[in-house]
Amino acid sequence: MKNLLNYQSSEYDCGPICLLNGIRYLFEREEIYPDIIKFIMLYCMDTYNEAGELCKHGTSAAAMNYMASWMNHFSEVRQFPIHCEFFSGESVSLTPQCRITDALKQGSIVVLRVFLEVAHYVLLTGIENDRILLFDPYYEEIDDPDLDKEYMCEEISFITDQPKKANRSVSIERLNGTGTDYYEMGESACREALIMSRRRMK
Repeated sequence: MKNLLNYQSSEYDCGPICLLNGIRYLFEREEIYPDIIKFIMLYCMDTYNEAGELCKHGTSAAAMNYMASWMNHFSEVRQFPIHCEFFSGESVSLTPQCRITDALKQGSIVVLRVFLEVAHYVLLTGIENDRILLFDPYYEEIDDPDLDKEYMCEEISFITDQPKKANRSVSIERLNGTGTDYYEMGESACREALIMSRRRMK
């Protein structure tokens, strides 16, 4: 049985929750090793904020890159059918021929760094024409009177009936944006993406 996708428990754990949601999306609950859950939570939220408080600056690119390597090693040692690829900088885009777009079309998922007031991770789970389906682990309610007005645009739509796949539909043009508006990836220097794929074992 596939699990529902989860929301973050604090302001800071979007990174590990997206990784765990990626595992939930790709695998049945009965297939998931507890080691994976333990080590994702152990190695993420590795940064300090300006006051020197651990975890309160989220998850670094170095941690995401390490998790990609760790999961690939885990796959080889435990014969767990996953493969990960980490990308950063100019290689992170959503053009028709790019690696991320191709991965989504083939059924893989992508942990992507975007902006949501601050840097934030979301999970891309599909592509439909000129829009991306994603699961944002930061819980919001569309009928909340305090919902940020930036959500209220044609480029961002809420999805309420796919709890195992997506809760947002965002235009590719918006995601490719070089600014810091909601769900834009920003300048090339700060872009990160981790592709997670279920693979066939030999």
